[in-house]
Formats: sequence, structure tokens, C-alpha cells
Amino acid sequence: MAKWGEGDPRWIVEERADATNVNNWHWTERNVTSWSEERLKALLQEVRVEGSEGVCQVTDVSKLEGEACINNRKGKLFYFFEWVIRANWTGTSKTGVKYRGTVDVANLSDENDADDLDISVALCADHPPTPLVQLMKTKGIPEVRRALDQYMKQLKTGKKLMLYLILKRDISCRKWSLICMTGLCLQISSAPSPGAPCSVGKASTTNIQLKETFSTTPDELYATFISQDVRTVKTMFFIHIEHDHDCMTLSLSLDQDHFATVILLFEDGGGETHLYVDIQGVPSGSEDSTREGWNRFYLQAIKQTFGY
Repeated sequence: MAKWGEGDPRWIVEERADATNVNNWHWTERNVTSWSEERLKALLQEVRVEGSEGVCQVTDVSKLEGEACINNRKGKLFYFFEWVIRANWTGTSKTGVKYRGTVDVANLSDENDADDLDISVALCADHPPTPLVQLMKTKGIPEVRRALDQYMKQLKTGKKLMLYLILKRDISCRKWSLICMTGLCLQISSAPSPGAPCSVGKASTTNIQLKETFSTTPDELYATFISQDVRTVKTMFFIHIEHDHDCMTLSLSLDQDHFATVILLFEDGGGETHLYVDIQGVPSGSEDSTREGWNRFYLQAIKQTFGY
């Protein structure tokens, strides 16, 4: 798999002032590595198994090497990811003795299904043999496999669970374009920007991750984001929403010297919805205000307005 940003130049279209990638007909790339890292860690740390031997729990992920991206070509989405993972687990025997070990995954990629993943379990060298290793092999590995399968499904899911918002300023500084990528297609819209052109320079940026739980279903929360009523919520940015059966388009006013990507993941929590927000490309020094703005004017405002 080619590294992020190293796609075949014959396919990836340059950003030019005299041309537009209309409806994303040409190949475009979207980096979802940061979101993937957060999801893999969260899913693996939920792995816990119990048996006659004792209890084992994955505690953390000590190695997570790889990348993930989503590409679009002629309105179709292609998913590419490749990861090498090492997670740590602790076990407690029935007699109360503590043990530590590792779980290794060498081939988590778009080329393999969950059943094809090579997952191995080991006990730390400074620990004596224990039946807990067998517990991790018989029950722990299937749970790890299930967690990784869930990641792959979430990455490839449709509009009902994952929503990508790409905000970018045109090279001429004459307009703003927001690309909203769902699990089905891509669409471009534009909104007017301040009249005077401005120069573009590389700015130092960072990423922000937020999580909020809503007392509603993923479908209902998703519908809230696309409803007319959401326009009544006092937001941090100007927001305009258009929606049809397969696409959603939002226009936001943001600092004209920067572009940002927002990834929203709607996860079913059984009677509630966990919303994960990954904001990529936040100007350095604006982290606190951006985090506060999203919490106050988006997440909490939607909760208060719609009773979630």
C-alpha cells in the first residue's frame, strides 16, 4: 500500500487555479489515520475475557504503526489501511496472582478479512507459565478479532454512522469549498468568502478529538444534523446544510488562512449514541478555543435544543 500522500501522480489531480476537480471525478485522498488510531485503541481496550483460569484484560496499546486513508474515484470510495499492532494484557489467576503479556497483530489491512488476521498471544518473559495464556488464546484472540472487525466495518460504513466534513479554501482565495464525504459519495459546494484575496502560507496545525454521548439513536442524531431545525442552534461558525438521499453538504465560515477536516462517527451504544469528533488541521494556538467552541456551541447546544 502506498504511503499517505504518495499515491500515483497519474491519478491524483493537482490543485490548480484554472481547474476544478468537478464532483471529485478524479482521484482524491482523505487521511483517516488519526481517527483510526483512536478507534483501534478504544476497541482493543474493551477486550476482557473470563474463565475458570481467571480474568484477562487488554490494558493498552504499546505499538500502533501504519496508516489509513479513503480515496474517491469517479464517485466511488476505496478504503486503504495497514497496521501492525501490539497490545498489552494483564491477567489475574483464581488465586490472585498477577500476570502480564502481549497480543500481536501483524497483518491488519484492507487485503485481509477479520478471519484472516494473524493474531498471537505471549506471556512476558519474566513471568512463570500460567493457564491464563491459554485463556487468552481460546477466548481473548476471538475478542481481539471481533474488535478489529468492528474497526474495519466502522471505517467502511455508510452515511448512517460516519460523516466526513472537509473545509478548504480555493487557491484564488475567492471562495470557500466544503467537501462532505459520506460512505456513499462526495459532493462539493461553495460559499462566498471575504472579497479581498489573501496569501496562503503553511501554518502549524494540530488535531483535536472530542467525545460526547447523546440519549438517542445514531439514526436520530444523524437526522438532527441534517434537519432544518439544526439551523436554529447558535453555532460557533455559520452553518448551512443541504441534503439529498446520498449526500450532505455543509458550508462553514472559518479562518480564511486555514482549512480543516472534521470526521464525525456515530456509534450505537445500545439506547444511546457515542459521537466521536476528530477535528484535523486546527491552527496551533487555537486548540482551547476550538475545543470549547465545539463543546459549547455544537455538542451541548444540540443536547439542550433537541433534548438529547
